[in-house]
Amino acid sequence: MITGELKNKVDKIWETFWTGGITNPLTVIEQFTYLLFIKGLDEAETQREQEAALLGIEFERIFPEDKQHLRWSKFKNLEASQMYEIVSKEVFPFIKSLHGNKNSAYAKYMSDAIFMIPTPQMLSKIVDGIDKLPMKDRDLQGDLYEYLLSKIATAGTNGQFRTPRHIIKMMVELVKPTPEDIIVDPAAGSAGFLVAAGEYLRKHRSDLFLVQSLKEHFNNHMFYGFDMDRTMLRIGAMNMMLHGIENPNIEYRDSLSEQNKDKDKYTLVLANPPFKGSLDYEAVSSDLLKITKTKKTELLFLALFLRILKTGGRCACIVPDGVLFGSSKAHKEIRKEIVENHKLEAIISMPSGVFKPYAGVSTAVMIFTKTGVGGTDQVWFYDMKADGYSLDDKRTPIEENDIPDIIARFHNREAEKDRKRTEQSFFVPVEEIRENDYDLSINKYKEIEYEEMEYEAPSVILERVETLEKEIMQGLQELKKIIRG
Repeated sequence: MITGELKNKVDKIWETFWTGGITNPLTVIEQFTYLLFIKGLDEAETQREQEAALLGIEFERIFPEDKQHLRWSKFKNLEASQMYEIVSKEVFPFIKSLHGNKNSAYAKYMSDAIFMIPTPQMLSKIVDGIDKLPMKDRDLQGDLYEYLLSKIATAGTNGQFRTPRHIIKMMVELVKPTPEDIIVDPAAGSAGFLVAAGEYLRKHRSDLFLVQSLKEHFNNHMFYGFDMDRTMLRIGAMNMMLHGIENPNIEYRDSLSEQNKDKDKYTLVLANPPFKGSLDYEAVSSDLLKITKTKKTELLFLALFLRILKTGGRCACIVPDGVLFGSSKAHKEIRKEIVENHKLEAIISMPSGVFKPYAGVSTAVMIFTKTGVGGTDQVWFYDMKADGYSLDDKRTPIEENDIPDIIARFHNREAEKDRKRTEQSFFVPVEEIRENDYDLSINKYKEIEYEEMEYEAPSVILERVETLEKEIMQGLQELKKIIRG
């Protein structure tokens, strides 16, 4: 997690934007990101120079010989008006045209990027602040970016809010992405799920970078993210590039509309789709309505995941609790579809504070595999009570954390067979789920142990009450005597 000292540095820079008149959090994040990105390019170039010098080889420069003055390390020491001239008139156009390939996600979303820092003094102050941020460590870079994104308290109107990083990480660790996977988030926002999947592969499957075809796949054909907010797309594309994914497929797309033709294309869906939305039937792709005739986005997204996955493809997504027990025809249809025609593997129930301060809604993680031929035999349920943070608006770190236990148990479900319904995790056979109208809420199956209390016989209790009454009356009489004195 980000330290207090680093937070203070970021907050100071944020304040500089604010006092300079840039107050929309998304705009601040964009401008902040451009500068982080410009600094990151210079650091990447320096690293390449050192490696090339060490190995005595030529390397392809990001900054050509005649553009060396555009590097962060060169312009950061200039006086304010000179720096402003170079950054606004040369550096910015340079990063916008960086990927000559007009089809790259980066080129697409940078094309309408605008440099908005109004004065040389303000730029100088911000560059100074960013220069002091430690960007060498990729984890720290991720934390810093997450902290920036956390400042979008309620981004957008269609129910977008950030998924906490530790929940994303847990979901990625539950599905264990492989170097061959084709991963999609159809409601990608700032691309947190895709970034986390990339980081997981770097950590656990770093051998993939030694195989040219897998490395090529990782950089160009593994990651897909769609969103309807161009600012989020730009932030998402830069987030992925800052995490070393060269050419992610980040696109503007209304995933639920006819415009989305994807079918049987991906092997892994990781998503936290918008919950609150309600769409007109006309706006929704007709084949999704065939699976579940509804206007509710959370149900339509589940139908979409089933369509866009290849057979054998897996999905880990967040759903609001209502999806699990809702009694409308559409709710039941989508649950039945997943349970009967595919393989529902797990429901991990999360406490309602997980998304605070953005929303207090209770949610669950749903994990299933698309089979087309059923296969659900028993569903694993887990009742998460703590995620390592307090469940109030402050979300301060605490000791209690079920996440390591969830991951360990999920990957060793054989050992869960004999767990009782009174424990935190247990299996429920598919027959029982059928009998309960495909209800998938954990409270339907969980058993609560009531401790048996031994009470004395009523006559004994009455006697005791009578004695107490007498003592009280006696006390009152004595008190009266004293008062009358």
